[in-house]
Amino acid sequence: MSYLEQSFSVKFEYKIYFTSSLFDTSNPILANFFKEKPSEALRKIFFVLDKGVADAHPNLVPSIRAYFAQHSDVQLINDIMIVPGGEASKNDTALFDQLVEAVNVYGIDRHSYIAAIGGGAVLDLVGYAAAVSHRGIKHIRIPTTVLSQNDSGIGVKNGINYKGKKNFLGTFAPPSAVLNDDQFLLTLNDRDWRSGISEAVKVALIKDPEFFTGLRRIPHNWLHVIWIP
Repeated sequence: MSYLEQSFSVKFEYKIYFTSSLFDTSNPILANFFKEKPSEALRKIFFVLDKGVADAHPNLVPSIRAYFAQHSDVQLINDIMIVPGGEASKNDTALFDQLVEAVNVYGIDRHSYIAAIGGGAVLDLVGYAAAVSHRGIKHIRIPTTVLSQNDSGIGVKNGINYKGKKNFLGTFAPPSAVLNDDQFLLTLNDRDWRSGISEAVKVALIKDPEFFTGLRRIPHNWLHVIWIP
């Protein structure tokens, strides 16, 4: 018997940025990201927004359009898709179909980007559609909850619920970049703050004593909603 043995290894690296007012035209982070990755091909970017975020930040869509009107290294698809937030976005396969159709209609190829703004569930949905379209379209994550900014939004898991099973369809596909904007956190309620900070505390307890000690030193009046005695 004879056979060939192959080995395949790919190293992925991506940056997690921390900023405030990402789409202020004077904020260079996103524009610089595209400048650092030049391409001779026409590049487009298609945005998908969590409805809860769009409702809480009514100036978000105009701000995105104004930003890309001034920073034109990438062509903005003017049609911005808004999807329900939470698990509803992962339960409805029609939303996945709409995303794939948008990739087709707007000619989003492997030189282009799909950007998702929202909580972890919306990022999962959009990341999955990006990962399987054209065998992988560049994906930018802009998480908007405390939990997604410190956990799901900065990782590599993507997926949707299918046949009544959570994350039955999914991929491990890293984003091109993650951009954490603290302004999105200002409209969250106490429950959302607690869920996110609790995750940070859990991870600190498991893996990083120094980080946990740092969390304990945070002034109570800043943390607002959780106190570690």
